Amino acid sequence: MVMNVAGLIGWAGGWVALLGISTYRPNWVAWAFMPYFIYAPYRVLTQLKYFPAAFLMLRVLRTYPWQIMRNVPRGLTKRPEVTGKQYGWFEFSNPACQDQRLPLVFSRHLRREWWARRMAPRAKPHLKADIETIWFAGDPRFIGLVAAPSRRGTAPRRMHVVEQRIDARSGWRFADWGATPDDIERGRRAGVHPVRP
Repeated sequence: MVMNVAGLIGWAGGWVALLGISTYRPNWVAWAFMPYFIYAPYRVLTQLKYFPAAFLMLRVLRTYPWQIMRNVPRGLTKRPEVTGKQYGWFEFSNPACQDQRLPLVFSRHLRREWWARRMAPRAKPHLKADIETIWFAGDPRFIGLVAAPSRRGTAPRRMHVVEQRIDARSGWRFADWGATPDDIERGRRAGVHPVRP
């Protein structure tokens, strides 16, 4: 969140500061700053898009504790049972039935590039090693938050929201995955609004 706020202030404040500087200088100075004047509004809008995801991460972390997981199946291919946009996936065990694995997908592409480089089938071994162990907070039946371990492995970093997007027309219901009313209520607190319990 601190980085989001700093980026927003930096891009907007820089635009205003350079506009002030260019009004009291020769015309060529304004032309020199023109690329920034054009690009900065785009960056401000992009920074604003990060805030809903940051608040969703906060809701997930208030509801579910972190878990450290190793060798979680993952990929960048499209899953046929998943509806909507998907930019990669992780498969986690269903808490109610450990034999059943459920995919959680990256449903937004913002800030996903770091993960994609490490999840690619042809990624170099030292890149793949960065995500052999991941931090996970959430419930695979609803929503989750994945993070890479810090260099020392003591804290999560590079957090990203992953969501359950299996098509409701497939016939699956949360109750079929062993979700109790308490589980569904926890999912709601984390920001999930199930259509069919």
